[in-house]
This record gives sequence, C-alpha cells and structure tokens, in this order.
Amino acid sequence: PTPILSGLVGSEMCIRDRSETMTRFITGGQFLVEPITEAKVYSREDFTEEHRDIYNMVMEFDRERILTQKEEIEKYNPDLIKSLIKEMGELGLLGIDVPEEYGGLDLDKITVGVVTEALVHSPSFAVAWAVQTGIGSLPIIWFGTKEQKEKYLPRIVSGEILCAYGLTEPSGGSDALAGKTTAELSKDGKYYILNGEKTFITNGGWSEVYTVFAQVDGNQFTAFLVDRDTEGFSIGAEEKKMGMKGSSTTSLIFQNAKVPVKNLLYKVGKGAAVAFNTLNIGRFKLGASCLGGSKQIINRTSQYANERRAFGQSIANFDAIIKKIAEMTVRTFATDSMIYRTIGLLQEEINLLDKSSNDYYSKMGEAMEKYAIETSMVKVYGTETSHYVINEGLQIMGGYGFLEEYFLAGAYRDDRINAIWEGTNEINRQIISGFMMKKALMEELPIREAIREISDFMSNGQLKLKDDTLAEECHSIETAKRFALYLFNEALCKYGQDLKHEQQLTEMIADIFMDIYTAESTVVRARKIMASTSPEPNVINIAKIFTTEMSNRIMSNVHTAIATIHDGPPSPLLDQKISEFEDRMRLRTNVISLKRKIAKHVYDKNGYPY
Repeated sequence: PTPILSGLVGSEMCIRDRSETMTRFITGGQFLVEPITEAKVYSREDFTEEHRDIYNMVMEFDRERILTQKEEIEKYNPDLIKSLIKEMGELGLLGIDVPEEYGGLDLDKITVGVVTEALVHSPSFAVAWAVQTGIGSLPIIWFGTKEQKEKYLPRIVSGEILCAYGLTEPSGGSDALAGKTTAELSKDGKYYILNGEKTFITNGGWSEVYTVFAQVDGNQFTAFLVDRDTEGFSIGAEEKKMGMKGSSTTSLIFQNAKVPVKNLLYKVGKGAAVAFNTLNIGRFKLGASCLGGSKQIINRTSQYANERRAFGQSIANFDAIIKKIAEMTVRTFATDSMIYRTIGLLQEEINLLDKSSNDYYSKMGEAMEKYAIETSMVKVYGTETSHYVINEGLQIMGGYGFLEEYFLAGAYRDDRINAIWEGTNEINRQIISGFMMKKALMEELPIREAIREISDFMSNGQLKLKDDTLAEECHSIETAKRFALYLFNEALCKYGQDLKHEQQLTEMIADIFMDIYTAESTVVRARKIMASTSPEPNVINIAKIFTTEMSNRIMSNVHTAIATIHDGPPSPLLDQKISEFEDRMRLRTNVISLKRKIAKHVYDKNGYPY
C-alpha cells in the first residue's frame, strides 16, 4: 500500500486512508485499539450458580464414571465409550447447544466452556464427547434445514447416534479449501456423487452421520451430510496413534457415493462458512479442555512434590521446583482468564441476534468468525500451556513421570496432538496475524487512527484508573499495544499485503498480539477479584509476573522483527524510538520472590487454587 501519513520517527503510516466515515463497532482484535480501562473481561468469577452446579456435576461424573474406567477406555472399547456418551445424554450434556424443540437445552456458550473444562480424566473420551457436541453436530444446528435437524439432532442429543466431521484430506492437511473430494449432481438431479477421501476423522469408526466437504463443479466448496449406510461410502481402518488410543480415528472413503440432494448442508459454495465457523468454536473448546487438564496436572504434581523427599526434605522446598509450580500456575491462570474472556465475547455477540428470526442459528454460526482472532489465540495459548504444564509436571516427578503406571506418561502422549488438530498452531498463528491485517486494511478496526496517535500517547498519554491496583502493569500493557502497532506498521510498510508470506515474522507478530491479549485478560481479571468481596492477594502476584515476563518477551520479539524488516540494525532515530517504548513498558518486578509466594499458596491449598 502507498504510505499516506507520516509523523512517526523512522516510518510512515501504511494503512490506507478513506474519505468516508469509518464505521466503528465491537469486533475481534478490538483489544489492540481500546484502552484497558474499557476492556470487558468475563471470567469464572462471573459464573452463575447454575454454571457452578453444572461444573460440579460434570466433575463428579468424570471422577465416578470416567476415571474409574479409564484403563478400559484406553484399550479402545467402542461399546464402553458409546454407553458413557449415552449417560451424558441422559444428563443433558449432549444438548447444550441444541434447540429445545429437538431435545436440547439451548444453554449459553459459557456452559460449553464449563463442561469442556470439567472433563479431565480421559482425553480419549473427552474428544469423542467434544466432536459429538461440537464440530460433529454444530454444522447441523447452525446450518441444517428443519428436516435435517428433525432427522439427526434428537438422536445426537440422546447419544443414540454419534456424529463426525470430515474436512482434512490425505494431501491437503490444513489447506482445507484445496480439498480434492468432488461432488457432481447426478443426471436425474436426485443425488450428489462424491469421490475422494477424508483422513484423521475423530469418531470416524463409530458415527452414523458425517459432515463432509467436497468441491461441486470443481470449485464450489460445499458441505454435505453423509449417512453411514450411503451407497459407495466406506470407512477405513482404525489408525494406530501415538496417544488418544481409546478414541476412534479413521479415513472416510467415497467411491461414487450417492448422497441425496436433501443432504446438501446450507448452500452450494458456502462450505467455508460451515467449516471454519464450526472450527472457531472447536478451537475454543480445545483450549478449554487443555485448561482443565493443566489444573489437574498442577493438583497432582504439587501433591507429589510435597510427598517426595530428597536430601532429607520434601522436594517442594527446592527453589527449582518452586519455580516450576509457580510458572505452571501463572500460565494456567492466564489461560483461564483469556479463555473465559473469549467465550464472554462470543456470548455477547450471540446476545445481539434476534432469536425469533428464521436464520437465527445460521447467523450464530456466522458470528463465530467475528472473533476468529481470539478463538485462534485460545487454541494456541491453551494447547501450548498444556504442553508446558505437562512437560514441567513430568520433570517434577522425575523417573516416575516416565513410567506408564503413573498418570503423566499417557498425558504426555495424549497432549501432543493438541498443537496439530483444529488447525495446527502454525496455521492459527497465521490466522491471528492475517485477520488482524485484514481488519486493518479493510478498516474494520481503527488501527490507522491508533497508529497515528502513538506519538501523543508516548508524550503524555495516561490511563484513568479507578484505583492503583496493578497500575504499572496497566500502563505497561497500554505501551505494549502501541509498540505492537508500531511494529505492525513497520512490517506493512516494508511488505504490504505480501506480509502474509513472511511467516517467521507474522508468527512473532501473532505472539505479540497473543501476549497482549492474555496479559490484559489476566490483569483485568485480577483487578476485578481484588475489588470483589473475596479478594485474593496472590492474583496480584500472578498478574505482576505475567505482565513483567510478557513485556520482556515482546521486547525480544520486536528486536528480532525490526532487524528482519530493516535487514540489519535500525537507524539511530528508530533505535531511539524503540528505546522510548521499552523504557515506558519495562517492569522491574522481583518475579523470583513472587513465584515463591505463589508456590507456597499452591502447596497450602494442596493444588491449583483458582
């Protein structure tokens, strides 16, 4: 794009101006351009009594029905998992998103997060449930016809049938729109004839109905509902996997498969809306699942650390172990904060829809794209936190963590897939930076104005906080936003829309955006807790640690990115500008001292305390 505004040292504005008045509205990525004082952060402290009751009920079910049979589940026992899915149907836990007229409960999206987080003891079972209630059924709920909903949803809600989602192909991976599966209308106009193959399909061997995507007329990406008994459709053998051994993963094979025209889902050529908006909520659910697992690992490894003795004392007293327990807790609290903030945003968006409208559910599905940035962040940060927590937990347990008879060996294997499915973390980082670039260039967000106002903020910008709680951290986050925008503009000046091809650079930019969103979520939640009737001082310590380390990570990433953009050291003026950002953003918190306090609190509470 042609630079049109100047005024920043070392660069020019590279977001195009528009003569027409920009329409302002709340949308994904808004956190980058609105002050922290205006941030709305829904958190678990806002749960209703019903949310807490459901959470406790699912936790009890998970302990009594799943944990007690986990060993048998992991041996691959389809009948057992199907029976447990039916039990969840009897509790209403398969119909959270389903309209009441089809046997569901039609509850809010907060409940989806609550239930997902609570299923912690068997990832193999949890993923079967997640597909049943997520990517397997949501396409029907959101985009199905009345007849399709009547045919499938009551049986899905009861657990009578399982469902699955077929998007990935052997040669396509995350490049879903390039799928080679074809669909041609038969000469009599009664069927679509599907040819091709889908792979890595969770619940593939157990399901009765599949949402499948194919190219109509070679280039119209379209969704179909495929019944198990469809002529020309077959299911491949169960894959032998590194983890998730109790779940079903197969290929789906189409050889002139005759899919009735009435099984067309939504509209011809509108498969992307079905596929990606379903994945957006799937990414959220994966992050929530990882959150529940992270808390479980902290509970068990902190208890182990207290019990395990070496050199005449409990290893919980060793400073290196203290560091691990504290960092696991900080990251998990931050993950919790950004996950429920995101589902709160999604719920607010749904609340704006007219429930009496005939297209209410399709509009709900389409609304998920509005926060694709945040749901991708939840997926990336949640899965990488889970991996970090499990890895550190295994290290705390030492040799015992490596033994199959203990819980962490299986957890380590099961967790590894989380960074791959629902779009790899690499793809999701490209979504984060790509959607932010789109919102900037299309002026869906006032990024151009925000960049123009950086100099004023750096000269005299001050936040108007109601109290001094975490005031320095709030100012650091606000400076980090400007620093990120400054870097973003530098990158756009250099590469324009070709920035999307500079993937190492866009990954760093995505990480910076993610750090800011997560830090802000953590700080706002901590301030809210401290202003409540039940303040907890240790959340202040968590927020201080996370924000301090966030600012250090951002400064490091910016230096690497600037050296790439300018192909070497920046000019003296640009270097000075960077130093001004860093001086204002840098926090000089004694994080080691605070980590000792956090670990002590975890030990005192005998597990994750929040």
